[in-house]
Amino acid sequence: MYIERLALTDYRNYAALELSFSPEINVLIGENAQGKTNIMEAIYVLSLAKSHRTSTDRELIRWDQEYGKIEGDIQRKYGRLPLELVISKKGKKARVNHLEQNRLSLYIGQLNVVMFAPEDLNLVKGSPQVRRRFLDMEIGQISPTYLHDLLTFQKLLKQRNAILKDNRGKLDFNDVMFDIYTEQYIQVAVQIIRKRFHFMELLQKWAEPIHKGISRGIESLEVSYGTLKEFNSGQTVEQMELILGQRLLEVKRRELERGMTLVGPHRDDLHFYVNGYDIQTYGSQGQQRTTALSLKLAEIELVKQEVGETPVLLLDDVLSELDNYRQSHLLNTIQGQVQTFVTTTNIAGIDHETIRQADVFEVTAGEVSRRG
Repeated sequence: MYIERLALTDYRNYAALELSFSPEINVLIGENAQGKTNIMEAIYVLSLAKSHRTSTDRELIRWDQEYGKIEGDIQRKYGRLPLELVISKKGKKARVNHLEQNRLSLYIGQLNVVMFAPEDLNLVKGSPQVRRRFLDMEIGQISPTYLHDLLTFQKLLKQRNAILKDNRGKLDFNDVMFDIYTEQYIQVAVQIIRKRFHFMELLQKWAEPIHKGISRGIESLEVSYGTLKEFNSGQTVEQMELILGQRLLEVKRRELERGMTLVGPHRDDLHFYVNGYDIQTYGSQGQQRTTALSLKLAEIELVKQEVGETPVLLLDDVLSELDNYRQSHLLNTIQGQVQTFVTTTNIAGIDHETIRQADVFEVTAGEVSRRG
């Protein structure tokens, strides 16, 4: 799949912008704070209906305007697909092929993207929250039911936490609604955990050989899902529900002391091992960056396998963060295979045939011009 056309109305610093793109490489050049990352973000929002930079939708709307709009014409294997997302103070409205969607979960997945930005280099060494967000965003693109389960889980977690907070400090208590929420919480939590296990198995399958290639065959990468130690991917739903229910009973007193839910998908993590060593703790910066790059390249293959089409790759100011070898490996991998968008302040330092053949756009103070 690839993006043929992107149109922005009152989005960030763009009052109106319309661009057509190459199905291969598109480079956006400009100094910082000129608007090139806003274009990249708009593609991401068009795909996932949320930004990777802010959780406040109001920030996406141009100053003093009531709404912002992103439109895109996507070329998929079955033909052209128009997408539209309107962002206002009241929420979001999404259209697929000019038809309004009742739920955003039905919209997400029409355009698949893989984003690689400097903050993704923190995927390995950053907080568990960063890695959970990575899981949720990537699984959500290929599984609409995962998004639905995640929203349900977050609602139940909030309700369960509210009761625990209201009863904080009590040694024990009986509450029928709490028991109902807990039962529902267990059911949806298990569904999320099972989908994460499946995703991690696919990610491992693709990331290991990619990492071995980047490291010239001297390093072996293992990615594992850090959840309850009693869980494994071969268990049935019933077995996992029983385990989670038992653990919640065991920690109930501690939950009452803390006023919050202490066990579940919201506490899980990812772990990365290179040649058996935990690189989050012991890895060099180079190893951590190689792992992050391997995961992003693995995502491309994983999405391609799951949806039957290659996703769009967004490289937001990340090439300058990679050394020449990793930079070349990335560009060699995507050459002619993946529609790619690159933002950079200067392409002079990127010596690769892929970049020399790219469509180049210059971005200055919210004005975009095609070079050549």
